[in-house]
Amino acid sequence: MLERGKRRTRTGVVVSDKAAKTRTVQTERTYIHPMYGKVLKEKNKFAAHDENNVSKTGDKVKIMESRPMSKSKRWVVIEVIK
Repeated sequence: MLERGKRRTRTGVVVSDKAAKTRTVQTERTYIHPMYGKVLKEKNKFAAHDENNVSKTGDKVKIMESRPMSKSKRWVVIEVIK
C-alpha cells in the first residue's frame, strides 16, 4: 500500500487469526510515569484488515491506519516482519 498523508503506523504481534481477513494485533509500548518515574508497559489490541490472509498467530506485523472497514476495524496489515 502507498503511504498517503500522515497515517499512523504501529508494530505488533498477531494474537488472533480466527476471523476471515481480520487479524487482532497487540502492540506494546513502554513509558515513564510523569510523577513517579516508574517504567510502565501499555498494551493495546487493534483489529486489522488482512486481505490475503498472509499473517498467522505469532507473526510480527506492521499495521497502518485506514478508513473504517467495520465497527471495529480501522487498521490494515501492510507487511509481515517475521
